[in-house]
Amino acid sequence: MKKLIGFTVLLFGFHSLTAQTFTRKDSLQGGLRPERTCFDVLRYDLNIKIDPAEKSILGYNDITFKPIENATTIQIDLFENMKVDSIVYRQKKLSYVREFHAVFINFPTPLLKEMPEQTIRFYYSGKPTIARNAPWDGGFVFKQDANGKDWIGVAVQGTGASLWYPVKDTQSDEPDKGVSIKVAVPNGLMNVSNGRFTGYEDLKNGYTRWDWEVRNPINTYNITVNIGDYVKLNENYKGLDLDYYVLRENEAKAKVHFEEVKPMMDCFQSKFGEYPFKSDGYKLVETPYLGMEHQSAVAYGNKYLKGYLGRDLSGTGVGLTFDFIIIHETGHEWFGNSITSKDIADMWIHEGFTQYSEIIYVECQQGYEKAMTYANGLKVNVKNDKPIIGNYGVNSEGSGDMYPKGALLLNTLRHVINDDVKWWKILLKYSNTFKHQIIDTATVIAYFNKESGMNLTPIFNHYLQKTTIPKLETRIVGGKLETKWSNVSDDFAMPIDIDFQNKTIRVQPKAVWTSSQIKIKHLNEIKIAVNHFFVEYNQI
Repeated sequence: MKKLIGFTVLLFGFHSLTAQTFTRKDSLQGGLRPERTCFDVLRYDLNIKIDPAEKSILGYNDITFKPIENATTIQIDLFENMKVDSIVYRQKKLSYVREFHAVFINFPTPLLKEMPEQTIRFYYSGKPTIARNAPWDGGFVFKQDANGKDWIGVAVQGTGASLWYPVKDTQSDEPDKGVSIKVAVPNGLMNVSNGRFTGYEDLKNGYTRWDWEVRNPINTYNITVNIGDYVKLNENYKGLDLDYYVLRENEAKAKVHFEEVKPMMDCFQSKFGEYPFKSDGYKLVETPYLGMEHQSAVAYGNKYLKGYLGRDLSGTGVGLTFDFIIIHETGHEWFGNSITSKDIADMWIHEGFTQYSEIIYVECQQGYEKAMTYANGLKVNVKNDKPIIGNYGVNSEGSGDMYPKGALLLNTLRHVINDDVKWWKILLKYSNTFKHQIIDTATVIAYFNKESGMNLTPIFNHYLQKTTIPKLETRIVGGKLETKWSNVSDDFAMPIDIDFQNKTIRVQPKAVWTSSQIKIKHLNEIKIAVNHFFVEYNQI
């Protein structure tokens, strides 16, 4: 189990679970009951055949685990439309009970926490769910390339890895000793999965099996297959293996377009530390859907365009200066793949930090002002429809605002701390401190409070839990400027910078009117630094 860092009781308020109705199925998929917490997954060894014509899977997963509590039943997950063929332990079939996507496996004699590691072989088959709109809607994508050859991928974040293979389907446990992924596909096609390629075997039945090995812990939704008529491009850049698997017709285009990977790696490694999966290498794999952060095998489907399929999400023009999918999905290697949220309710830990990595990349390449232009352009994408943090224990993501609003929260914190040397040290230390670990929101808040020496909890709470933006109000009383935050809780306090008489002055507004030392006659004499903070401004 990747080391889990967090607190039993969250240190901040969270919205009521009664705001939305959840079912037994939701809690079975998202919760941590004794049948899940009684064992620690050490390794998966997946061996399957994928039939493109039938759109089916047949094979097994060897699940190696260590009992950590005495138990007679464990929960492994597999979508209910997939068939359990048998589950074998010590050469005997085990009995099991299915409930929705959960498979409760019964052992004839108790598993004891003193026992060494154990292995079950889970045979299964069936036709996995086909995505209607990958990667937003989880499932397989079965397409053909321009030459009429099969081109297949899968993306299941949020939906669950158990959509296509038997697994302990929770972000709270990753296989400590890695994964092997062996996938047989029709001759003439290649399968590319996570980690290092270890060889292939002609099975003499019209299929070739392609074998891959992951040495690091990995999020189960990151385990992937990519099937197609691929050509491999590769080089070693400053000690890091860069491999690109692209459709044959796109080889020349990829050689030029993927040059952006090099300055990106220079930027990210300078800000976040060494690429966290160096032993597994880094790959971009061309996919029949837009993209996904599959660890060490990043899915790429942006059609070799700048921006987001040729569009600028920021509306500023800056977003058309880089390939969004290359930058964003690779940013996830640090934020989401290396540092993982325990519950998908805290997925902002993945997406907010990763969208912020786009801003950082712009700053590395084009400077601070362009980065702030891009950051402020993202504000138009914030909907404030519901809190960023979802409901815990029921497989519930929060608002899609976790992307832009999460990034703008971090940009705001940078300017609250107001010391760039300190900020970059905090961010680098964050990446290294929690490398290959599973955390929660409370852990993030505690870390930034400690390293900044400031109480940032009310700021985190507001942006993560509220659907309003802090609004700065200003007025003149007795010839002095007074400030106040509205749309906030009583404990909210956040400094902000004001330009006045060719000077930048920091004031400390609270949720009540607070006097400053700025002597002023008219409010038009000041300018609020709203481009550095995600706030609204209102003169009274």
